[in-house]
Amino acid sequence: MSDILEKLQAIASKIDKNSVNVLTEEATKNAFILPFISLLGYDVFDPSEVVPEFVADVGIKKGEKVDYAIMRGTELVMLIECKHHGAKLEFTHASQLYRYFACTKCRIALLTNGVEYRFFSDLDELNKMDAKPFLILDLSDLREDLVPELKKLSKESFDLEEVLNVANELKYTREIVSLLKVQIDNPSDDFIKFCASGIGVGRLKPGFKEKFAGLVSQSLKDFVSETFSQRLKLALGASSSVSLKETQSKEPAKNQPTEAEIITTAEEMEGYFAVKSCLHGILDLKRVVHRDQKSYFGILLDDNNRKPIARLHFNGRTKYLGVFDQDKNETRHPIITVDDIYGYADTLRRTAQYYLSSGE
Repeated sequence: MSDILEKLQAIASKIDKNSVNVLTEEATKNAFILPFISLLGYDVFDPSEVVPEFVADVGIKKGEKVDYAIMRGTELVMLIECKHHGAKLEFTHASQLYRYFACTKCRIALLTNGVEYRFFSDLDELNKMDAKPFLILDLSDLREDLVPELKKLSKESFDLEEVLNVANELKYTREIVSLLKVQIDNPSDDFIKFCASGIGVGRLKPGFKEKFAGLVSQSLKDFVSETFSQRLKLALGASSSVSLKETQSKEPAKNQPTEAEIITTAEEMEGYFAVKSCLHGILDLKRVVHRDQKSYFGILLDDNNRKPIARLHFNGRTKYLGVFDQDKNETRHPIITVDDIYGYADTLRRTAQYYLSSGE
């Protein structure tokens, strides 16, 4: 998994550095898109596996071409239509893909400009490409949580039935999330009425309706905030009662960067609580504190810089968990999500036990 992520990040870095020199669609293919196809495990130098300028007769349109077709033996796995990296992707750009869906057995199509990758299927109607993609991967704003879904499209893992099942789930969850985001900031009349009816409020008079809409919006925001806070508390274990507010209210130590220079993210706090959860049962968790720095988020025993337990390096494209041996040498491990921290529980416990046994 981390291998795919690192390759995606390498392509993203290449785009940042070289996009001004990539002036044509053909250059976009060679510089950005072919490396992407390659990271999925397909041999871009094997024309029987990655077929350039794939041709099929579509109705009265003879000899129409799609930029690439991915093959597994005689099975057509994926059709790919490419645009210049500066082009804004529109569904009209996928006209060839749309027509090919009607005359081939292919169920997966990709429209890309080398930066954004839109994956389509025919979930709404068989052999008719959906108007909306089931997966959007943007290398300019890479979401690491989508990497496992991308891996399912790789040569090693590709299973059409599983891909279609995941595609169906991603399609609806993305639409639901988009809908909820709109409701949080600007709840619709139907949603306002739904909330009013659900709590027994009768007819919404014009003067009260606007006020109630504001209450609905604020309640949704409070619900999201409360849900996140509960998730953080669960990471501490049943016997811990340290609150997020308490951990964030600590005064900065002397000679440390000021609060204005440091931004402590919710993800870093979640990682902090995950580390504490790993140490549950071997020491008093109140002794485990955090100090956020410009370049990393430190987790210490007894608020002592000489007793580092872990460091969270979450500011770059790749997230790393830094762990320490008995000589206090740091080793960084790439992680995808905060939950991956639990895989290093034994190492974290050994570090803490070293400090306890050495009497430092």
